[in-house]
Amino acid sequence: MVRRIESGRAVAHVASEMGVSRTTAWRWWRRFREHGLPGLRDRSSVARSHPHRTRACQETRVRIMRELTRRGPVFIASRLGMQASTVGRVLRRNQMPLLRELDPVTGAVIRASRRSGRRYEHDHPGSLIHVDVKKLGRIPDGGGWRAHGRGERPTSKRGAGYDFVHAAVDDHSRLAYLEVHDDEKGTTSAGFIERAIAFYTGLGIDIERVITDNAFAYRNSRAFREALSSRGIKQKFIRPHCPWTNGKVERLNRTLANEWAYARPWASNTDRTAALSGWLDYYNLDRAHLGIGGKAPIDRVNNGRGQYT
Repeated sequence: MVRRIESGRAVAHVASEMGVSRTTAWRWWRRFREHGLPGLRDRSSVARSHPHRTRACQETRVRIMRELTRRGPVFIASRLGMQASTVGRVLRRNQMPLLRELDPVTGAVIRASRRSGRRYEHDHPGSLIHVDVKKLGRIPDGGGWRAHGRGERPTSKRGAGYDFVHAAVDDHSRLAYLEVHDDEKGTTSAGFIERAIAFYTGLGIDIERVITDNAFAYRNSRAFREALSSRGIKQKFIRPHCPWTNGKVERLNRTLANEWAYARPWASNTDRTAALSGWLDYYNLDRAHLGIGGKAPIDRVNNGRGQYT
């Protein structure tokens, strides 16, 4: 647009050709004449000053009132003669925790929250494997409430029990390995991690570290510890009450629940379990993963040269 105007053509005519208003065309032309090419770079639209912003002393009063009373914007506004919406903006601007996150007696933050917004990813497959267990209610023969509706009541007061989906996922490639078991005991977890290691080894991935939460089986099972230490694999634990540290397997648990476990009504628990292997193949080989640029996990294994079986 600027080049066309610079050639001597009328600003109004160029604006019509480019589909912008005359005001916009004149603005860019004026900026080019005053500053040259640097003047055509995008500028922040944030105001340079905020003359109507709440004064610093008033914001301090809001913060002190919140800490002393642990009440909401409406209460604080009535005491300080302010608008509740203004108090709310002051609290958000100063990153004051929400009331539901505080202990009502002491005022201490009791809800877990991210200590860091930084996202991490290890630079090669096998550097870190995330491990966890997803607990699923078993499906009675003939289908459960998802097939027949919540109005149907089981003939037995006792439920069908639970399946425990043991999951492992590679931090770099997101390549996953899953098994369904009847429990999450230490020996079961140890057997699972041994087969998971064999699965990754078969793809040319040498595991260096395994990270888990602080579940009893992972922290206290000798069999689980020996399964890792005998292969020279370092065991790591997440910080208590910080599940996002193990976030990649937590996200896998949510994905398998949405796309496999609860994707459709199942006629029996056996049918659902039998469908897991097919879904896992799809997840590893074909499903686009936005966390790795829309690629499938296998594409990140040895630059796509891994032989998946």
